[in-house]
Parts: sequence; structure tokens; C-alpha cells
Amino acid sequence: MKIEEFDFYSELSPHEQDILKVNLKPIALDKKSILFYQGDTTKDILFLTEGEVRVYIQGDGINEITLYTLNPNEQCIVNTTSAINQTPAIGSAITSSSIKGYMLNRDIVIDLMQKNNNYQKYIFSLLTLRLDSLARLLENIKFRHLDERIYEWLKTQNTKEITITHEELANIIGSTRVVVSRTLKKLENENLILLKRGKIILK
Repeated sequence: MKIEEFDFYSELSPHEQDILKVNLKPIALDKKSILFYQGDTTKDILFLTEGEVRVYIQGDGINEITLYTLNPNEQCIVNTTSAINQTPAIGSAITSSSIKGYMLNRDIVIDLMQKNNNYQKYIFSLLTLRLDSLARLLENIKFRHLDERIYEWLKTQNTKEITITHEELANIIGSTRVVVSRTLKKLENENLILLKRGKIILK
């Protein structure tokens, strides 16, 4: 994917497109690379073209809760708000796979937001998407049992064989490795999944 394939690009003026192309800095990172930590104040903003980025929060303990996954053709709202307002990021971002994309200086992004209504709409659409995912996350944590949440997440992976460790799954779900391992064993006893080393197989 190229920057031209982002939803907002065709709505920019030729002059704005030129400014974007001149100032974009290509980036390529391996899996498990940290983009920024919770509490950092970011300067540049990521436009993701390939791969996935997990954005998560971490409390005083070791547990993590995944806020959302950043996909191609998206900007990270946590990154964007931190950069624009020059405030600490409310979460951390780590690559879930190898990624490619572009970094753009905050001043260019601010200028686009001020001058181009369509780019503003793009940002607000991403914000709406993230608020919706956060609302569903809170609903799941408060009202749904952990075994339901884990099984539903496994079914959304579009494959019967999911390569993931119990610790990684715990970070995504927002629990501990011990509790997740116990819950997975329960699902296996119910004949819903099969556990293998580093893998979970749906039946």
C-alpha cells in the first residue's frame, strides 16, 4: 500500500499532496518493535501501510490491556493526540508483525487538519472507531466471562490454528498468564479447542 491509497489522500489538493510526499519519511520495522511507550510525548505520526500494531496500556503491575489494533490505511489516535497536543501518550505501541509505513511531522498534520475538512473527517472517523472499540472492550471486561472473551477472540482470527503464547493472549485479553492458561485448559476440557506448544487449535 502507498500513501495514495489512504482514504483521505484523493481529497487533498495537489499542493497538499506535494507537501505530504516531500515530508513523509518511510519506515520499516520488525515484529515486536516498540514505536513509543506509555508516557512518551511523540513528535512524528505513523501512517501504517503494511502490518499490524498493537496499542496497549499497562498499570502499576505487569498486566497489559490491549486498547486496539492498528491496521493498514490507519493513523494511531494515541500517537496523533500525543503529537498534536504534546502530551504524554496514554498507551504504548508495539508491532504485532513486521510493518511498513510513513512518519509525518506533527506540524504538517496540524496544518492539514486546520485547512482540509476531508482530512478532519478522516481523523474523526478514526476517533469514532476507537471509541467504539474501547466501549466494547469495557463491556467485555465488565459483563462477560473470560472464557467467552477468549473463545470469541480466537474465532475472529480467521484460522483454525492460532500461533500465540498464553502470555501474549493474556496481554491482548487483559488478564494474567496463569488465569488465561487455566481458562484455556477449561475450554480444552469442553472440547472447544486443542492446546499445543505455542499454538491453539479450534475444533
